Amino acid sequence: MSLPPATPSPLGKISPEVFGSVIAPRLGAERAEVLAGPRAGHDAAIVKIGAGRVMAVTTDPLSVIPALGAARSARLACHLIASDLWTTGIPPAYASVSFALPPHFGDDLFAEYWAAMSDEWAKLGVAVVTGHTGRYDGCDLSIVGAATLIGVGDEGRYVTPLMASPGDRVILTKGCAVETAAVIAALAPQRVGDALAAAGLGDGALARLQAMESQVSVVADCRAALRVGVRERGVTALHDATEGGVLGGLVELAKACGHDLRVERSRIPLPAEVRVACEVLGVDPYVSLAEGALLCCARAEHAGAVLAALAEEGIAAAEIGEVMKGTGKLWLAESDGAVLTIEEPAPDPYWDAYARAVREGWK
Repeated sequence: MSLPPATPSPLGKISPEVFGSVIAPRLGAERAEVLAGPRAGHDAAIVKIGAGRVMAVTTDPLSVIPALGAARSARLACHLIASDLWTTGIPPAYASVSFALPPHFGDDLFAEYWAAMSDEWAKLGVAVVTGHTGRYDGCDLSIVGAATLIGVGDEGRYVTPLMASPGDRVILTKGCAVETAAVIAALAPQRVGDALAAAGLGDGALARLQAMESQVSVVADCRAALRVGVRERGVTALHDATEGGVLGGLVELAKACGHDLRVERSRIPLPAEVRVACEVLGVDPYVSLAEGALLCCARAEHAGAVLAALAEEGIAAAEIGEVMKGTGKLWLAESDGAVLTIEEPAPDPYWDAYARAVREGWK
């Protein structure tokens, strides 16, 4: 069987239109116990398993970022998946891991990756219960497989974006382009360092960017916010801002909850060193890969407590807007008084920009 010639498509996640037309109408059998299934802006599923208990499930790719090396890439991969599950309010407990490795990914390199991954699963309280590992022609970096995480918890403890309501406050942790800035600082420290110096930022700026690698996770963010309470007692929705950046995550959250969000751009944190790193890579920090930034909706009377809980853990956060009645749009207020209406996430520029930097051998 021969396949038709490939038509180039944008890198990264498929568009909401493709999801809505190709995937959403075809989800296999309907089962009444599925409380929350595949939906734009939902990071994980919720399945009722009886006796007041639910199972939370999520799946994501596993990657290797050459600039970080095997062990650091493995840690990052664990946190990318665990972050998605934690947005349900249910902590992860079990993992199914599948590797489709390129032929040149040798046993020693895989052993380094897997040892680091196992150590990180242990820190996250996750047991690996099944999986598959093999090498195949046609596979290459940076995607080397996928993992599924499962958690089990009380039915009254989970949250989904559908629980957000008009009047809820929108909170953002850390800020724009967290993963973008961390990766480019690791890939091209000399180029980024020169740009930081030209911008008048001190020697500590590069170190701060490189330290952001440890912040590419929202596990701690979720734990802190959830301590306040869920639903009417505090947090109503959590969403991991990843591809499409903070603005893309806000649009996804709006669509997922079925309401509009009104956000002020001036309230969205954008550290000066992150802005410079994004300029070096040639990407818009507001729409570039932002893993590590958590979007949290909370009842207005509990928003202050959520911010305080995050601050107690040393996690920077800001209230950036609110949920309003609507149909799933983002209203972005600019500093000059203009208000933009955004109904679809913009394509994430990170993937093409990163590929170019690697191809050109940035240092």
